Amino acid sequence: MVDYVLAGAARTQASAMVEELEAARCGAVDRLGQGALAELRSWPELIVVDVEENTAEQGCSVAGAYDFGPPPRLSVATSASHARRDFTALHELGHHLQKNSFALMDAFSREPDGGVLLEDAACDAFAAEILLPASLVDRHLDAKGPDASAVAQLWRASNASRMAVCVRAAQRLPAPGHILLLDRAGRLVFGASHGFPPLPRGSLQSDIPVVDRAVAGSGRARGRTQVRYRDGILGRELHTDIAPMDGYLVAVLVADSAPWRAFTPPTPDTGPRSREYICANCDEEYHSFEPACPRCHVPSCPECGRCTCPPRVAERLCPNCFTLHPPRMFSPGSDRCVNCS
Repeated sequence: MVDYVLAGAARTQASAMVEELEAARCGAVDRLGQGALAELRSWPELIVVDVEENTAEQGCSVAGAYDFGPPPRLSVATSASHARRDFTALHELGHHLQKNSFALMDAFSREPDGGVLLEDAACDAFAAEILLPASLVDRHLDAKGPDASAVAQLWRASNASRMAVCVRAAQRLPAPGHILLLDRAGRLVFGASHGFPPLPRGSLQSDIPVVDRAVAGSGRARGRTQVRYRDGILGRELHTDIAPMDGYLVAVLVADSAPWRAFTPPTPDTGPRSREYICANCDEEYHSFEPACPRCHVPSCPECGRCTCPPRVAERLCPNCFTLHPPRMFSPGSDRCVNCS
């Protein structure tokens, strides 16, 4: 299954959302661009509520949530900046628009996951398109693609959130890659991806090359590195440029055609790399992309199907077939399992 969304597909869906919204509510796009939360609070068919950030929906790319209702409800985290809250409110409005329009939902039928990833990516693109008009983006992001300093400059020239700027910049990437917003500890606050699987919000990237130099130094660094997904899994090596962004770091990562270099050959497409494990039960050496056990933090061994957690039921080793079995597989007084007896 393809587990990423191309930025172009999300932008096409977002443009359709903007058109449908403007047709239904003339002038709403301009008013939302001036103040999304204030505008949405005036809509009688919606309820906008303030919530603590840790109670917002974690499956979403932003600190907010959408409840289908009735009545439909948009939840927006109160701890964020005003610009970020506007972006979040528009993102959740994007969910509302897509879940209430057969025309917009039609695009989901062409996606291998039923449109789950496309819906969320389109919400980001929809919010960014309203907050950052094309004329402003064109003045700051070069046609050959953005570097990290240009992304930071676009944010300073606008009233949009850093997240909205990251989404807009990802739409201008010349090759598959990411635009990442990191805190000064190197933890991912927000990411916009093009042609690669998205990175999990909150993942720590500070121990990978280039990012570690930026975190430890002035916030600026360039080079090649692999981003970290989960459980030690690393993605493809990418050309990377990082710049400070007023208390944060913005990182631009691309597979080739890096705008800050005169010539950029594609990085080797080695694919994601997982950690190596040694099974504590059967001594099998294995690599795994499966989620780790939440208790022992080790994925199941493909040979014996077990992680490192102790079995819930005591097991015995049959000396004939050298297989561990639960006690019920042994007849009373026999050291061999019922299959070998």
